[in-house]
Amino acid sequence: MLLRLFSRRLAAAAVLAAGVLVGSLAVPLSALPARAEEAVFPPSSRFGFTPPSDMTVSKRFTGFERIGGGAMLSVVELPAGAYPELKQSFTDENLKTQGLIVQSREPVTLDGGAEGVLFTGEQTPADGKGMPAARKWLLIVGGKDVTGIIIAQAAVDAETDETMRGLLTGLRIRAALDLDEQIAALPFRIGDLAGFRPVRALAGNSVLLTLGPRDQVSNLEQPILVIAQAVQQPTPQEQRDGFARASLYANQTMKEFFIERSQSYRQNGIDWHEIVARAVDIPSNQPVVVSQTIRFNPDGYIRAVGVTRADQREQILPLFRQVVDSLQLR
Repeated sequence: MLLRLFSRRLAAAAVLAAGVLVGSLAVPLSALPARAEEAVFPPSSRFGFTPPSDMTVSKRFTGFERIGGGAMLSVVELPAGAYPELKQSFTDENLKTQGLIVQSREPVTLDGGAEGVLFTGEQTPADGKGMPAARKWLLIVGGKDVTGIIIAQAAVDAETDETMRGLLTGLRIRAALDLDEQIAALPFRIGDLAGFRPVRALAGNSVLLTLGPRDQVSNLEQPILVIAQAVQQPTPQEQRDGFARASLYANQTMKEFFIERSQSYRQNGIDWHEIVARAVDIPSNQPVVVSQTIRFNPDGYIRAVGVTRADQREQILPLFRQVVDSLQLR
């Protein structure tokens, strides 16, 4: 209900995700490691790369970024069946609407015989005029059991096309991680599941849990809890209530929110914010209770959103809180 693994919107968002601020590049990418076995895999990702020594695994997204800015590579992982639709929908016209002016595209063969299409182009400036904001490379990958969207970006004239092409097309694809391995790779640890169990981990920074035997939850037959970490500039104290409310209202699977309680608190030296609200679940049109708790960290936050039927609130709300209270950064 809350998590769809693939849609055209997600594909478009993946292209936009490469719009990370690009500054001056002090060190070229020319010294890429040559051996495939040196590939580095971002947490939970099936796709590994051999980045230069001045690029590290990002804490803000799945991929790599240069220390101090200037270059990045991001990865979006999708189900295997998504690749044909990507090939069809990633036209020059559609990509241009996402800020990418395509200059070339070509089919490529990748690790293990995986099929791919490599796009090379420029990111348009914010006003649509003047010099391009950055050079950009976009690779879509169709593996046997996984699809990938890989986006690399660098400042104009900072890197050669050959170097960046080598970075993308030298990718490695590893076997799927089991759920335990994906949970272990998350940037946070859940000390007390309170009867909940993880069903799915996504993007190396989030997990979906449920209370009950079904993995696919429809009509809210089981409570669900989503926990995700985001890395960003810290939210000032005076803005946290507004930030929390805006985050809650942004959920497009619910409507008619009525906030019962919205409060900040401090626990074990950590700043938190909690909202309990009533709402209506759009797919089932059922009344629900939503618990949103945000743990504010120096470099971002962890957000937990639990949803349960209104008639289950007395039993389930304490369990949501029990899980949240046990969250710890790794």
